[in-house]
Amino acid sequence: MRDHFLFPARGVSFSPASAVGVNMASRRETSSVAAAAATVPTSTTTTTAVAAAAAAAAIETQVKQVQIDGLVVLKIIKHYQEEGHGSEVVQGVLLGLVVDDRLEITNCFPFPQHTEEDAEFDEVQYQMEMMRSLRHVNIDHLHVGWYQSTYYGTFVSRALLDSQFSYQHAIEESVVLIYDPIKTAQGSLSLKAYRLTPKLMEVCKEKDFSVEGLKKASIAFENMFEEVPIVIKNSHLINVMFWELDRKAPVTEKHELLSLSSSNHLEKSLQLLMDRVDEMSQDIVKYNTYLRNASKQTQQKHQYVQRRQQENLQRQSRGEPPLPEEDMNKLFKPPMPPPRMDSLLIAGQINTYIQNIKEFTSQNLGKLFMAEALQDQVN
Repeated sequence: MRDHFLFPARGVSFSPASAVGVNMASRRETSSVAAAAATVPTSTTTTTAVAAAAAAAAIETQVKQVQIDGLVVLKIIKHYQEEGHGSEVVQGVLLGLVVDDRLEITNCFPFPQHTEEDAEFDEVQYQMEMMRSLRHVNIDHLHVGWYQSTYYGTFVSRALLDSQFSYQHAIEESVVLIYDPIKTAQGSLSLKAYRLTPKLMEVCKEKDFSVEGLKKASIAFENMFEEVPIVIKNSHLINVMFWELDRKAPVTEKHELLSLSSSNHLEKSLQLLMDRVDEMSQDIVKYNTYLRNASKQTQQKHQYVQRRQQENLQRQSRGEPPLPEEDMNKLFKPPMPPPRMDSLLIAGQINTYIQNIKEFTSQNLGKLFMAEALQDQVN
């Protein structure tokens, strides 16, 4: 099934054609397994025991750690440096395997940039060619997730939610890696792995994003995504090479990390934060308008029912038949509630910006306190 899986295109979720291909491949695989099992006679007790063991194994195979080869990290960084410009987002596929509760990412390949005008570009054909080439050179070719770059931490969106749900629904252990090139350029690698929480997966399966549905599932922006710890693994030769490069690095470049000048990172993060707060306020206004309209319509229904009852009492006193009952939903069409999932995503993005600003300011304040202590010691 994974050989036919298509990762999300730029800014959109999976194409319907690729999803059908995944389902058809899954059905063919299930049919072949069922046919093979039918030829082997088993007892009812054995079947029950195997089913119970499989269910227990499925519960215990939750991914608790992501192990990434250093070469994969370099490929992701190189992909952004070659095709990413400013706020341009790059995406790609992660390949590897699952060992116990650890997801090992051993390879990846980028998805070439294209627009809707490129009608000749076939996404499925491109991926099939990549998978065929990887199999020929005996490289891990099982899909285990996808990666995406971010611009100042802007990644919590409906497109990412839909894409990760499609991945996690088809490949339970899949993750999405978020690479922040701006933070990485400041001296520390920013690479995080996320998964959708089980509660959010159930809500996405039911497609009930109403206020009642989200409240019933106890979904808030804090428990939409879960971060999985990342461990970067390098061979001993690569570690020796890094040690040699560190020795040959000029001293001036190392001192740049101690610069007290504040870059435009804080200013840009605050600007993006204010934009999201404005969006949240607009969404709150829309929801309050919906509540006022719903309350107003409820009052109109109540007044209409009272007038109807009075008219029937008057007709009954005159010996006339009562008025026929009418469908209230046709007379008073209920207003459509605004989707609440967008509000949760905006709140989640605001929380991400706040965490980035908090981390950035704490580092700058640490530098200032260190510089003050050195100045006092010199004086």
